[in-house]
Amino acid sequence: MPSKIVAVGRNYVEHAQETHSSVPEEPLIFLKPPTCVIGHLDAIVYPALSQRVDHEGELAVIIGRPCRHVDPAEARAYVLGYTCANDVTARDLQRKDGQWTRGKGFDTFLPLGPFISTDLDWTAAVVETRLNGQARQHAPVSDMVFKVDFLIVYVSQVMTLLPGDVILTGTPAGIGPMQPGDVVEVEIVGIGALRNHVVAARR
Repeated sequence: MPSKIVAVGRNYVEHAQETHSSVPEEPLIFLKPPTCVIGHLDAIVYPALSQRVDHEGELAVIIGRPCRHVDPAEARAYVLGYTCANDVTARDLQRKDGQWTRGKGFDTFLPLGPFISTDLDWTAAVVETRLNGQARQHAPVSDMVFKVDFLIVYVSQVMTLLPGDVILTGTPAGIGPMQPGDVVEVEIVGIGALRNHVVAARR
């Protein structure tokens, strides 16, 4: 279990546009609690508090050794590998609160998997999200505004990253709602397809 998950908001231009937001001048980072994490084939629980829960497929970076104030030339030496992520978001609560902790912090709101690739060339990777078999998001990871190496350096200037910590690099355009009974997949060739189903919370 990671000690922390550091996520990046609005890191694709078209995603910022679809949410009627500006692209930040520097990375917009926020935290998701470790209790969000679930694995491949686990259930995403649709919370009773929300009326809209969205998928956000993206590339996740897994840190391999402690790092603090990383030199840009050495950033990749701190990476254990890469995996698929779904930054599940209760969109209505995110908008209502004006900040993101509750909307992105529910248990089960971070599927990761199905494997960690230690030799992925992320510069050539493409992330695709499918809902019930229909493609919803499809974009080259290289479209990110702030690239992987820069994000590692940036975050390490703020906090010490520990082995197993996760950096979520942001989601491309195409976010959308899920419902109980849906199946969502996030695929990055070279890693695999992360597959999860959505269930209603027990009341």
